Amino acid sequence: MGKALSEAFPAARQVFEEVDAALGQNLSRLMFEGPSDELTLTANAQPALMAASLAVLRTLEAERGLDLARDAAFVAGHSLGEYSALAAAGTFSISDTARLLRIRGEAMQRAVAPGIGAMAALIGPDLATARDIAGEAAEGLVCDVANDNGGGQVVLSGHREAVERAMALAQSRGVRRAVLLNVSAPFHCALMAPAAEAMRRALAEVPMHAPAVPVYANVTAGPLTEPDAIRNALITQVTGTVRWSESVAAMAEAGVDRFFELGAGKVLTGLVKRIAPSATASAVGTPDDVAAYA
Repeated sequence: MGKALSEAFPAARQVFEEVDAALGQNLSRLMFEGPSDELTLTANAQPALMAASLAVLRTLEAERGLDLARDAAFVAGHSLGEYSALAAAGTFSISDTARLLRIRGEAMQRAVAPGIGAMAALIGPDLATARDIAGEAAEGLVCDVANDNGGGQVVLSGHREAVERAMALAQSRGVRRAVLLNVSAPFHCALMAPAAEAMRRALAEVPMHAPAVPVYANVTAGPLTEPDAIRNALITQVTGTVRWSESVAAMAEAGVDRFFELGAGKVLTGLVKRIAPSATASAVGTPDDVAAYA
């Protein structure tokens, strides 16, 4: 992840070196060479994905003349990607973002003992139906809507027993598919409360600036510009629903007709195309993507 970009562009290399220095770890080597099972540990994956996104951004600035404040109406990111978006917009430095995401990943992993929690994707239902299923399945345990990804994809999170009940309920109600996800912890649910408290402490210690452009927050599905409001949204986000579908729809309603996904993969590009079909969406993550960007 990010290797070709690093080899091709000094601006990308500088981002990876800055993240390595901030963490006191050769994370870039892990990104470039693996092993994948170590890279996908939450504490490594979160800063790694941010580094990949910021490497693309800095490359576009250096090579293609991108000026975020001039060229973008908003920034947004899915879950940990909200930190990447805020770093892109200058709210946090890259180094501080890397350290915050290391704390976030470790805190999320510690919050729930292995085997206690689970997450499942429901394919087909709308948000209201998914919420009804989660509420009925809880039976005194935690079963929350973690992600409203759009395109008929809603992710539930909570106690394994409750999530498995929700999967059975979903299938009995005609939901097209219910898939247990291979995740290390039940993210974005009430079980993450200890991690939210850890982020409250960490964010209190980090300098924050108003973003160069408004950031669409996961938990409000609306634009934020004030550092205090952004901090509170990031704390709430740990246990709250990622309202991605609403966020993209609101940006499109506000006049956005072009979306660019910066970093590793094309998952958000696919979601955007389903949520806002009249808009164009493209991913920029490789040297060829950088060359094609205009």
